[in-house]
Amino acid sequence: MANLKEIRNRIASVGSTMQITSAMKMVSAAKLKKAQDAITQLRPYAEKLQDILGNLSSSLDLSENLYSETREVKNVLIIGITSNRGLCGGFNNNIIKHVNFLVNTEYKNVNTKVLCLGKKIKDVYKKTDHYYINDVIAPVEDIFSNLTFVNSAIITSDIMDRFIKGEFDKVVVVYNSFINAASQSVKTEQFLPFVSTFLENNNSIGY
Repeated sequence: MANLKEIRNRIASVGSTMQITSAMKMVSAAKLKKAQDAITQLRPYAEKLQDILGNLSSSLDLSENLYSETREVKNVLIIGITSNRGLCGGFNNNIIKHVNFLVNTEYKNVNTKVLCLGKKIKDVYKKTDHYYINDVIAPVEDIFSNLTFVNSAIITSDIMDRFIKGEFDKVVVVYNSFINAASQSVKTEQFLPFVSTFLENNNSIGY
């Protein structure tokens, strides 16, 4: 049986741990608030840019645009975007489940590759035949460790070049759309070929 001194030491240890965890909670809450504010402030600009692109595309002859060429879909690239870390509820699992759904249903009868942006989806697909990587993308595949415009441009430029060369007939992006800190909505957007309006599957995940 513990003596009085040991009990006092344990009480003091628990009190110290509570102080540390309380401080960590305050720091985490501040960081979360900062990130959430950045997302909500950026959204109006992103939506307006999407409206501008849609208006411009409606006035262009897309048949003369190489990036809008519609052809028989034989090769599809799915870009799945998850985080590098876990412990975030269904944030990553919902993306992985929806990518699996697309691979096994909608694109079951075509050659489908998955570009994994984020460690969690990479861990699922890196040992499968669907995993997609090449020498250009490989150095910046772990993009979230150094998220810059340059690195994202390397990936998108390579995908666009391969679309023109006919390596892919369709490219779609699967990602989480921010609602609030505890809730996200899985969305699928067609990246290529370019269309005047983006394809959105807001809340209809068919798995």
